[in-house]
Amino acid sequence: MKILYGIQGTGHGHISRARVVLPKLREHAEVDVLVSGYNYKMNIDGEITYKARGLSLAYDNNGSVDMLETALNLHPIKFIQDMQAIPIEEYDFVVNDFEPVSAWAANGAGIPCVAISHQASFLSDKAPRPVKKSLVAEQVMKHFAPSTAAVGSHYLRYDDFIEPPIIRRQIRNLNPVLGNHITVYLPAFDHQSLCSIFNQVPKVQWHVFSPNCEEIYTKGNVKVYPVGKETFLESIESCLGIVSATGFETTAEAMFLGKKLLTIPIKNQYEQLCNAEALTRLGGTVVYHIDQNFVQTLSRWIDEGLVLNLPEISDEDELVNKIIIAGTGEGITNKVHEKVRVEVA
Repeated sequence: MKILYGIQGTGHGHISRARVVLPKLREHAEVDVLVSGYNYKMNIDGEITYKARGLSLAYDNNGSVDMLETALNLHPIKFIQDMQAIPIEEYDFVVNDFEPVSAWAANGAGIPCVAISHQASFLSDKAPRPVKKSLVAEQVMKHFAPSTAAVGSHYLRYDDFIEPPIIRRQIRNLNPVLGNHITVYLPAFDHQSLCSIFNQVPKVQWHVFSPNCEEIYTKGNVKVYPVGKETFLESIESCLGIVSATGFETTAEAMFLGKKLLTIPIKNQYEQLCNAEALTRLGGTVVYHIDQNFVQTLSRWIDEGLVLNLPEISDEDELVNKIIIAGTGEGITNKVHEKVRVEVA
């Protein structure tokens, strides 16, 4: 069996998920990897077979998607060339984490494509949405990376094809303690502007991780770091809480570690607005605008913010079994499959 695994390069959540799923898939099949996009800095373990330009979001450093810059970075001819460059007929099926090049190549060739992204959970109307739904954004999420089957991921099992969050092993291996600093990951904001805000809340230390920072520096009670795997893990392991954008993976990891969470959705990013609604229903703290009251909101959250907990996380073997069944119609012969058969019997 030969599988093509397509990974969306925007942000780090898709890559984090791949680092869990890829090794398990490779226990049962030959797997090639395609990564498209250019707005990421996290590495993937192992060889990348294909790289494509794809489609990525650009941010304006003020907490919003830069729609003009994003549109200017679209290259439709290059997109078609990247699709045509993939020998898609060599693969039995495609596993796709919201990656459009491999998804549309599979669609054109009539090859099965299994979506395993968080975005795939929004194929269900039962997944939480904001009060004001965007019909355009709904269509984009459903057709950006077309699939023939889906194994979605969300905070809760909102539908029968939706799995709980996939938590990478590096997070599961941490020994979380509560220290006196807050870990911050707000990639759509300028880190210098964030420093001026967090300096006004001296009751804690702040660790700000920025994709636009080249080297570590300190300003008062704020320490700014480049985005780096080890330093980020060390920070969240011992932090009091996490302030982040409303991407799925970081928020799920905060919940898994038992950290209080304050989240700020990136403007014009519909998926994050959906996540914000889900977190609000679970009792989380969501801030939609950084305004003159934000410093007071931060201070109150530090003292009174709730810790949200995940009721369950995905089992890697069961997840991969479901992916292979979705792609081939047949399960894998292992302990997981035997367990499923026994339970059914």
